Amino acid sequence: MSTILHLNTSIRSSGSHSRTLSGEFLAMLAVPGKDTVIERDLAGQPVPHLDEATMGAFFTPADKRSPAQNQALALSDKLIAEVQSADTIVIGAPMYNFSISSGFKAWIDHVARAGVTFKYTETGPVGLLQGKKVFVFTARGGVYSYGPAAAMDFHETYLRAVLGFIGLTDVTFVHTEGLGMGEEAVKQAVAQTRGKVAELAAA
Repeated sequence: MSTILHLNTSIRSSGSHSRTLSGEFLAMLAVPGKDTVIERDLAGQPVPHLDEATMGAFFTPADKRSPAQNQALALSDKLIAEVQSADTIVIGAPMYNFSISSGFKAWIDHVARAGVTFKYTETGPVGLLQGKKVFVFTARGGVYSYGPAAAMDFHETYLRAVLGFIGLTDVTFVHTEGLGMGEEAVKQAVAQTRGKVAELAAA
């Protein structure tokens, strides 16, 4: 029995390739009646961007926080608990302007907390969310995994860096690219990803 966190970061509630393909992978991966699935949809449940009160609470020792600060931390604590409880994390993450959605960035800002999901040591930072598998299903209008546009890929590079920083280092990316290049390109890209989905689910 395992726990799977399914995180959808697309701003589109329908018609999203990353949402559809990550969901298809989840359906193959999760064993009904055995595995627990946590759904976190950033389109249906938007995470607010950090504000001064929440940031202040982050850096206040737990035994000195006011009731208002504890309330400010409630969402962050819940999001972190979802990640901590998961054995596997499945993420649908389309590219927006060469990187991630602002809603996904807000989620990361609530989850990446010093002393909770990472810590600083004499030898450098250490991630505290170790031992989990992460699968990231992207959707991109162009092709950024290779070729001349690869230099503009701040999508996978950023996610590998920030996820690794909090201890999530076992990360597999599945890119669905060229979705803005016409119907035939879309069909080929989606078919290729579905083949990869089946391979990963069977592994």
